[in-house]
Amino acid sequence: MGICASVQYRRNQGRLLISNGPSSTAKVIHSGDGRLQEFRQPIRASNVISDQSNAFFLCNCETMFINCHVPHMAADEELQPGQIYFLMPISKSNKPFSLQELCSLAITASSALDKSSETRRNGGAVSFSRRQKSNRNAKANHEANFQLALKKLG
Repeated sequence: MGICASVQYRRNQGRLLISNGPSSTAKVIHSGDGRLQEFRQPIRASNVISDQSNAFFLCNCETMFINCHVPHMAADEELQPGQIYFLMPISKSNKPFSLQELCSLAITASSALDKSSETRRNGGAVSFSRRQKSNRNAKANHEANFQLALKKLG
């Protein structure tokens, strides 16, 4: 057994850029509108929610389980590259998450990540017609995945 690491090299205007790959950012998904924020530099949870700290909390998607309360990240905790976090309304912290709520968050995350990767592939620009087609396809796929998940667990 061993440990393996992967590094990607690419050139940008004659400079050599090195990254850990596509997950070298910490990703924060706003649960309300599905907006995605990516952070390449270390950042504390308190900095992400500084202007919304009374109404929202930040949580790591790996700490979310069916029928369990979602633990809030500590204000001084740093977001880790390669991890996905959700910015959730405080009202969601008082009750355990249902399967449907977690599936809905998974769909929101998948959609946000799809949009982000499409924007990157097109150099930051996505045409309106292409965006409409992509959204229709993504919505159909997410609905099918949600129904499949419910069937498997039901």
